[in-house]
Amino acid sequence: MTGLRRTAAAAALLLALPLSFAAAAPALAAPAPSPAAVTAVPASAAAAPTAPAGLHVELPRPTGPFAVGREILHLVDQDRTDPWVPAAGPRQLMVSVFYPARPGTGGPAPYMTPEAARLLLDDKLPGNTVPTEAVSGATTWSRSDARPRPGRYPLVVLSPGFTMPRTELTSLAEDLTSLGYVVALVDHTYENTGTTFPDGHTTTCPVCHTLTTQEQWQALDASRATDISFVVDRLTGHGPAAWHYSRLIDRDRIGTGGHSAGGAAAVPALLTDDRIRAGVDLDGTMDYPVPATGLGHKPFLMIGHPLGDGDEDPSWTGAWPRLDGWKRWLTMAGSDHGTFTDNPLFTEKFGVPSPPGTTVGAERGIQLTRRYVAAFFDLQLKGVPQPLLDGPTAADPEMLFHP
Repeated sequence: MTGLRRTAAAAALLLALPLSFAAAAPALAAPAPSPAAVTAVPASAAAAPTAPAGLHVELPRPTGPFAVGREILHLVDQDRTDPWVPAAGPRQLMVSVFYPARPGTGGPAPYMTPEAARLLLDDKLPGNTVPTEAVSGATTWSRSDARPRPGRYPLVVLSPGFTMPRTELTSLAEDLTSLGYVVALVDHTYENTGTTFPDGHTTTCPVCHTLTTQEQWQALDASRATDISFVVDRLTGHGPAAWHYSRLIDRDRIGTGGHSAGGAAAVPALLTDDRIRAGVDLDGTMDYPVPATGLGHKPFLMIGHPLGDGDEDPSWTGAWPRLDGWKRWLTMAGSDHGTFTDNPLFTEKFGVPSPPGTTVGAERGIQLTRRYVAAFFDLQLKGVPQPLLDGPTAADPEMLFHP
């Protein structure tokens, strides 16, 4: 992994601010009490106050025709000990599941819990003075406990960047859902600044600033791929039913993707899970290499930010000729590592300067990311032709196609 991408992956929220990577990792949270195998979290448990005037963030409106429902699930893998904190017992995950919903049903879905928001701000903003509710109170377009819209939809599992909570990909998840997908956003426990569980406790991140070797990053990617497959298991009815609307999912149309380490995890997920048909990497260095034998002809989309001076991530240049299925490599000119997430919506509101060379604004970055990711999954999981992916377009001059 290049130093640029590794640093960016660990600092995705506030890239323009200096972070202390030499600081000690946060203290371990106490292991969670023995949980039920799966718990649907009541919407009221995650309610957040409204942000002060002038610091309120509203996510961009989804572009599709469908309303967006959201349910938060607590999943426990009884067959796997947590890889980072073995004393915590079985691997536990919090997952936000977005689904096409009936308009006018359900209540407002909060962006994230106050405790998780505070830990995020404190980690990314040394000496933080930003009110917690400026993040936890962001307005989403999702509705908690909304009634589902009938139908069967492809499933896309999304994974966030290392150190980042799953909420950084909320805008992308809501947009895909509005276009006719079920989307699962996964928090990889102990790998982000804070994950809140149904009993109210919030875990911290013992590994957030500790990975230094290629082998450690590969292990992270592999662990995330295992998390992703477990989520697919539980949402599609493998083992005890985890979600009462699992009937909405078309088990033959499943994809995965993510930002930074979450995008890198798509490689081992595609290699190890035959059910996952297509993958997207948003600016994630591929520490888990694509083998010489390829990905079993599975399609793969790579969208990254320019590294400057004509440089390219060597993991991408190495992977490119080995990808043996449909493939595209796009660079978003004027973007930075966080452009592909919700994070710039907050940094712009907080008055944080963009990294040098960044010319793509927060909403434009989200617009482009949504458009090209949706086109990829529409082509690969729905079979709908997508001329947008055939080459450059005057409407999107920022999107550069790698030959």
